[in-house]
Amino acid sequence: MNVFDFLLEPLGYAFMVRALITAVIAAVVCAVLSCWLVLIGWSLMGDAVSHAVLPGVVLAYIAGAPFALGAVVFGFLAVALIGAVRDTSRVKEDAAIGIVFTTLFALGLVLISITPSQTDLNHIIFGNLLGVSRADLVQVAILGVVTFGLLVLKRRDFTLYAFDPSHAHAIGLNPRVLGAALLGLLAVTAVVALQAVGVILVVAMLIIPGATAYLLTDRFNRMLLIAPSISALCSVLGLYLSYHLDTASGGMIVLTQGAVFTLVHLFGPRRGLVTARLARRRRLPVN
Repeated sequence: MNVFDFLLEPLGYAFMVRALITAVIAAVVCAVLSCWLVLIGWSLMGDAVSHAVLPGVVLAYIAGAPFALGAVVFGFLAVALIGAVRDTSRVKEDAAIGIVFTTLFALGLVLISITPSQTDLNHIIFGNLLGVSRADLVQVAILGVVTFGLLVLKRRDFTLYAFDPSHAHAIGLNPRVLGAALLGLLAVTAVVALQAVGVILVVAMLIIPGATAYLLTDRFNRMLLIAPSISALCSVLGLYLSYHLDTASGGMIVLTQGAVFTLVHLFGPRRGLVTARLARRRRLPVN
């Protein structure tokens, strides 16, 4: 198979075109948000919220409401429960996060198992990128554009909150409101990514791109460009590989992102382990 066949053959199928568009939208939105999650140190919180939205999404499906509404409600519920467990017991925050998100995730699994549906709700867990319909694509596009727009519009406030919440408060910003806004956007972003990789792998798309960009630059504005670029390219490459190798699309996308992170971690121009070791050897005096 030549390069043209490799690139053009999947585009002959409408479901692959929809999958590519959905994957790129989810990748870009997740990657932009991941820059703040990595900077603030909210990786565990991202994991918690992305899993805790599952029962909200299922209940929204049962009620005929938008998935995003159920996700946001349960995203904030998870954060509130984590705070309550942490503040009213001897349990530390990491344990509180584990308790709350696993319990809510289990609730979501139970709701899926007892909910009669013509739709296979297990796709919420594992993703169904190749089965994205036009209606799903429209929903993902709308949520993605709104989330991306809010992140870009408020990027300076969110960045100041991430670096120095006290200074943000001193100039008239409300750190609590900014933190709540980020958590709300995190819940909506989880819904956007559900179609691509499912609940289980959402956290990877929310962490890996930002972590990769963090290894490549010290400037946050550059992170906001590098992370979505890498994420989008990995999503396209992963989807192509899944098509030609007949593997799970969501898993291949995340695996591609993980491979790129590994390469950057080892061979990055400034902080790569192998790069740094070679640089030290070149600086050693020759006897």
